[in-house]
Amino acid sequence: MDTILTGLKAAVDAMGPTVLLPIVIFIIALVLGARPGRAFRAAVTIGVAFIGINLVLGLMLTSIGDVAKAIVTNTGIHRDIVDVGWPSAAAIAFGSSVGLWVIPIAIAVNIALLLTRLTRTLNVDVWNFWHFAFIGSLAVAATNSLTYGLIVAALMVALCLLFADWSARAVQKFYGIPGISVPHLASAQILPIAIVLNWIIDRIPGINKIELNTETFERRFGVFGEPVILGLIIGLALGIIAYYNAGDFGVVLTKVLQTGMTLAAVMLLLPRMVKILMEGLLPVSDAAQEFVRKRTGDRELLVGLDSAILIGHPAAISSSLILVPIAIILSIILPGNRVILFADLAVIPFLVAMTAPLLKGNVFRMVIVGTVTLAVGFYVANALAPLFTAAAQASGFQMPANAVQITSVVDGFLWIPYVVIALIQNLGAVGLAVLAIVIAGAFWAYRRNTAAWERAAGADDLGTDETV
Repeated sequence: MDTILTGLKAAVDAMGPTVLLPIVIFIIALVLGARPGRAFRAAVTIGVAFIGINLVLGLMLTSIGDVAKAIVTNTGIHRDIVDVGWPSAAAIAFGSSVGLWVIPIAIAVNIALLLTRLTRTLNVDVWNFWHFAFIGSLAVAATNSLTYGLIVAALMVALCLLFADWSARAVQKFYGIPGISVPHLASAQILPIAIVLNWIIDRIPGINKIELNTETFERRFGVFGEPVILGLIIGLALGIIAYYNAGDFGVVLTKVLQTGMTLAAVMLLLPRMVKILMEGLLPVSDAAQEFVRKRTGDRELLVGLDSAILIGHPAAISSSLILVPIAIILSIILPGNRVILFADLAVIPFLVAMTAPLLKGNVFRMVIVGTVTLAVGFYVANALAPLFTAAAQASGFQMPANAVQITSVVDGFLWIPYVVIALIQNLGAVGLAVLAIVIAGAFWAYRRNTAAWERAAGADDLGTDETV
């Protein structure tokens, strides 16, 4: 069995998401009854779209990463908990004892919840199963029990599917992508925080009237409010903050202009890549709905995808770029913080994109929610860093020089792993039972009043009383 699992994990690692996803989509489309030619074209189109999305994201992440490193260098701050970035976290997760089992566990839990009608999401984002393995590996580090780690990973799969169903209506409407959901825990975990903070902001006179979204900018500023120009302006501002002391005037000017043009390109190109993705998704979504309709009547089946499909909206990009210097300021001023951000500052868009439907693309509110989430995240990272480091060492990860402990924004800053680990460390098996009961209770509550839950997540004009 271990040989099979090792081979499966090696294949996933070797192919990566842009090769693995089209293969999975093609197989699923065939199972759902799509014609082979149509299924093949849809799978290839989706693969091409994700390659395009990843290329543009890579451009953005490189640019933001360089800006962030320059800003951190300018501050001169030093901390002993080093941000090693999500690729390192993914390598740690898949290299852990839980990583060997996470793919069959995730598939089995997903199928079980589909058959029992507890979810309507079919998660095809296999590569991102590493998030479940990562939290499971923290549980192993905390308890020295692989069983605990596997149970935690399975519970995180279920929780992620709940978040995906809960946010699906709002995401589909706001982003204009029908038939999908986003079972991505790093993105979905901000939703409860956003709901609470949005409720509070609504009750603060004056503040509740501030409306800063791309439509407002376009109406007030014309061409200067268009997303591509906003990207240029924000990029120029970030470039000045990062590179004002990078050399003589010519060097500074070049770096600032390059940053501005790069982020302008991201604002223009990412939405177009998502449109290509939609072209490939429609045949698969249609086949899924027809398959389900023939067998279960009016039940819906959603295709669960990576949250990269959410990053292309101008509100998500704009708020994320504003949050980069804010995150660095937080790392300096928060009392007791030992974390220095470095590699993962560029993934802030993944943390805030899920708030856009709820907050109607209001960049002002998205920045507030993002700031609070990051502030909480710093203290989570400080608390989880010892276990993060232990899990890394157990998987054979090479520690960076001068780092006493390590973390990452994804998943080291997330409140969900912190709650899970706190329950296990303080209550042991009882903590696992409490976690399972809470997740089961959330499923029950969502099914009992689906419309209210979905309205709370931002789908105020889409909610129905229909349950899955």
